[in-house]
Amino acid sequence: MVKITDVARHAGVSPSTVSYVLSGKRSISAETRERVLASIRQLGYRPHAGARALASSRSNVLALMIPLRSGIHVPVVMQFAVAAVTTARRHDHDVLLLTQEEGVEGLRRVADSAMVDALIVMDVQMDDPRVPLLRTLDRPSVLIGFPADASDLTCIDLDFRAAAEACVRHLAELGHRSVALIGSPPEVYRRRSGYAERVAEGFHAAVAEHGLTGALHPCEATADAARALAARLLADGSGPTAVVVHNEPIIDPLVRALRAAGRRVPEDLSVVAICPDELAEHAEPQLTGVAVPAEEVGRQAVELLMAKLDGETVPAATLVPPRLTVRASSAPAPALS
Repeated sequence: MVKITDVARHAGVSPSTVSYVLSGKRSISAETRERVLASIRQLGYRPHAGARALASSRSNVLALMIPLRSGIHVPVVMQFAVAAVTTARRHDHDVLLLTQEEGVEGLRRVADSAMVDALIVMDVQMDDPRVPLLRTLDRPSVLIGFPADASDLTCIDLDFRAAAEACVRHLAELGHRSVALIGSPPEVYRRRSGYAERVAEGFHAAVAEHGLTGALHPCEATADAARALAARLLADGSGPTAVVVHNEPIIDPLVRALRAAGRRVPEDLSVVAICPDELAEHAEPQLTGVAVPAEEVGRQAVELLMAKLDGETVPAATLVPPRLTVRASSAPAPALS
């Protein structure tokens, strides 16, 4: 491991001079500074994190708060987390991952410590109890998700309302007149998670706009629940000709249950999903749907936060527009018999 003394010897200066170049706490001639920086580059020296923190009065750590509540699909959430961690490292920052459901007290404890420079908050509820505290903190924050009142906050997310509208519009253009939204587990709606509520809002608005009939069906994230819901939808023979699914874990069991009930996808019933592309592409058949851009949102959240740490002005709201990809699971509505 290259040490500060190695840099000093290579540059022909004292170790204290190298420290001053790194910290900026003392004026150093331009010639000496360039010589030290050249040695740092050539030797591949990386200052110790603790030393950097002392020099800059920063911890070089970001907090990523992901309360792993019931109803959350962990694999998708971890895509956001991996993107945030990877981007933070490019900015020479580490990420402290906080997964417990600690609410306001957990947020206050982290903010009152010297552990982190800034915070990213996920699973934002419409009336999120953490929001009032976030507005008072002396540390910058970015929310992945939008509360009902996003004033004085920095928020980013997929435009979930527009995503649902795009799914319904696609089905309406294919001639479908009756659609169903297979939604998140019931507890997600009970706690008013923003992404789920906005999908429901967009679905109902688009159904009304296109003169369709449609209803929301929350579903537990289990294969048994998916099979039971499929049976209820098809019980009287007059069920929907298309479904929009916003519940990643049940996509495969739902399609299998529809097939077991004698419904071919997409000939008899079209399936459109709001989910990550890789899930849609590995389904059978491949799913038409709107991608959940976890990597893009996680990366942009960190970029926004680093800009705020540098004193830059950033947009208050960033809504990533939906991208609908047509695949094999949607087709024109079946002809009426």
